[in-house]
Amino acid sequence: MERLHSSAPMPAHLRGGIMALGNFDGFHAGHQAVVRRAVALARDQGRPAIVATFDPHPMRLFRPDTPWFRLTTLDQRERLFARAGADAMLVFDFTRELAALDPQAFVDLLARWGVAGVVTGEDFTFGRDRAGSIATLAELGAPLGLTAQAVAPITGQDGEIISSTRIRQALKSGDCETATRLLTRPFTIEGVVQHGDKLGRTIGFPTANIDMGHYLRPAYGIYAVRALLPDGRVLDGAANLGVRPSIDPPKELLEPHFFDFSESLYDQRIEVQLIHYLRPEAKLDGLDALMAAIARDCDDARQILAGTPHLA
Repeated sequence: MERLHSSAPMPAHLRGGIMALGNFDGFHAGHQAVVRRAVALARDQGRPAIVATFDPHPMRLFRPDTPWFRLTTLDQRERLFARAGADAMLVFDFTRELAALDPQAFVDLLARWGVAGVVTGEDFTFGRDRAGSIATLAELGAPLGLTAQAVAPITGQDGEIISSTRIRQALKSGDCETATRLLTRPFTIEGVVQHGDKLGRTIGFPTANIDMGHYLRPAYGIYAVRALLPDGRVLDGAANLGVRPSIDPPKELLEPHFFDFSESLYDQRIEVQLIHYLRPEAKLDGLDALMAAIARDCDDARQILAGTPHLA
């Protein structure tokens, strides 16, 4: 799996590829359908399969004050695209210059990279003022030998279209199960374990503190979680996600405590899956009350995780 950047020329061995084109934040079931179509076309035609994504997200460029909303990092997307069968990920540097290109100029850019075919979702738009559609892409690409296909939206069990917006809404309401179903895997926060105030260690519940970075902020509260370590081990635990109202001063963190685990994880990059929302954050009266609440949360999390299959 190669990571390419829009500022560099397309490597010769990847020219003539089929490109899945979209933002793909979250890489939910609908996004996966687009990439599956692109990979299948590429394999049928003996061509490379490339997945293109945008960074930063267009909303971040045009509305920089928008609260953090990312569902995945670029590193996570790269691994997900590779698992889906792509040969390369192309990262479009989403600048005002790129946004200002008219549809013809954008299609010309794809042609200069040697893209032979593009697969998108039916709602994909491109070019200045979002003037280009999949029909525009097909019309402008034909004289250049560039084909275009669109994949219809994917609907969930309830018949509603699967979208990143629905997933964000579910996470903000603490509905991990719906988010997992739409993503086809749990929402996962990846970060480097940092040193904290070590209060958890003194009360028998050491935590691995992770900064939330640019991720969407799900509902603050206590979660049953599952962690993936760099060496491949999987740990079950309970985590506080929020500002720790019982601790002064408040500080926003994801703080998982892993069951039956005492090794140091400092400075290691781990992934933490949010499996189930247990309860909201609460300000408790003293350490004894805090310890009792954590013990109950851990018991609840153990029971839930014991019946939850592992999903990568």
